[in-house]
Amino acid sequence: MTKLFAVMALATSVFTAPGFGAKVPRKAPEFTFQMADGSKQDLSQYKGKTIVLAFMYTTCPHCQKTSQLLAQVQKEYEGKDVQILGAVFDQGAAARVQEFNKTLGLNFPVGYSDPKPVLDFLQFPATDPYFVPILVFIDRNGMIRAQYFGDDKFLESPEVNIRGEIDKLLKGGATTTGVAPKKTPKS
Repeated sequence: MTKLFAVMALATSVFTAPGFGAKVPRKAPEFTFQMADGSKQDLSQYKGKTIVLAFMYTTCPHCQKTSQLLAQVQKEYEGKDVQILGAVFDQGAAARVQEFNKTLGLNFPVGYSDPKPVLDFLQFPATDPYFVPILVFIDRNGMIRAQYFGDDKFLESPEVNIRGEIDKLLKGGATTTGVAPKKTPKS
């Protein structure tokens, strides 16, 4: 097994730590995106909007597909105070974020970050494996209402579920789902 394969396998393992569960709802902490042009954007500058924040790997096919879906969603919800944001955080993401955005034709801000700030934002232990993409839904008041890891059933039907979560938040409804459930390792 190559070192790269081992790292990728660990990063996309199929289990979550027993007993882990981020508190939802909770106030979204500040998160800073490093943009490809060297500038920075803060999550707080989008307060007052319904936000879908996607944490992805540039090399992940599921993340690439999800980001293209999110670009469609951004276009569909134009003028409705919905903002899609993305942060790539795999090793080497800083060097690949510009090509990621260009190749996939993304119409929403996608920056990069180190893994630690991402996992801190998610309230996820840095030593535990996880699946990407990870989607976080934030209401107009800056409250995280749901978060879904890449192995969650929510992402089995992303076309329907993402729009459903956004619609709930736009109507002022609070979701109560979206924390990674307890799981056991799968073979």
